[in-house]
Amino acid sequence: MTRAAALVAASHGTSSAHGQAAVAALVDAVRSAAPGLAVEDAFVDVQQPDVASVLGRLGAGHDPVVVPLLLSAGYHVHVDLAREIGEAPGAPVLGAALGPDDRLVDVLATRLAEAGLRGDDRVVLAAAGSSDVGAVQDCRVVGRRLAARLGRPVAVGFLSAARPSVAEAVSRTRATHPVSRVVVSSYLLAPGYFHDLSVASGGDVTTGPLLRADAAPPASLVQLVLDRYGEAALSRAA
Repeated sequence: MTRAAALVAASHGTSSAHGQAAVAALVDAVRSAAPGLAVEDAFVDVQQPDVASVLGRLGAGHDPVVVPLLLSAGYHVHVDLAREIGEAPGAPVLGAALGPDDRLVDVLATRLAEAGLRGDDRVVLAAAGSSDVGAVQDCRVVGRRLAARLGRPVAVGFLSAARPSVAEAVSRTRATHPVSRVVVSSYLLAPGYFHDLSVASGGDVTTGPLLRADAAPPASLVQLVLDRYGEAALSRAA
């Protein structure tokens, strides 16, 4: 029996209505871009349905690929999603996290331009943070790529678990460059609790997150999700 292809878009989940709308718009755009592919929403936390429920509903009649709509591969990818996939019926596979990827860097640069980045501004990249060393390193990789893209230094701070905190990175940057504005670049997928924390971290300006509730998702991010699906589907076939 031929099983139908399915992409399970697994986001973190949020209680923010704006964040929910922004992520839903991304998933809808992925669905529209791949009309022959079943695209299902699922959530790691906060919202429903969870990934296990979606995989159970798809059952053995589908070949699901779970694509984490997460910017780095931390605990949620290595533990939560890996466990749910291991316990699911059939043979679902887990795709890679969205980052690091130069398309994310391009959107970060766009958000900085929208925020009015000036030539003498200093930039702090605000990442969610993780207890996973690899996830933290992924965020630092994005910081280095953004610095290369902008042609200026980019400090990296974290909103939880890792150091320095965004507030510490902002304070250090301001201490060494007292006449410059400090612009916080929000390396977060969508509006919500962590973006609110980034706004409250002491920067002079904070960019919007990668996805906005009041605008269509960047086409490059839609393609990034589809590419993560394609990579994982190929690994299954190999």
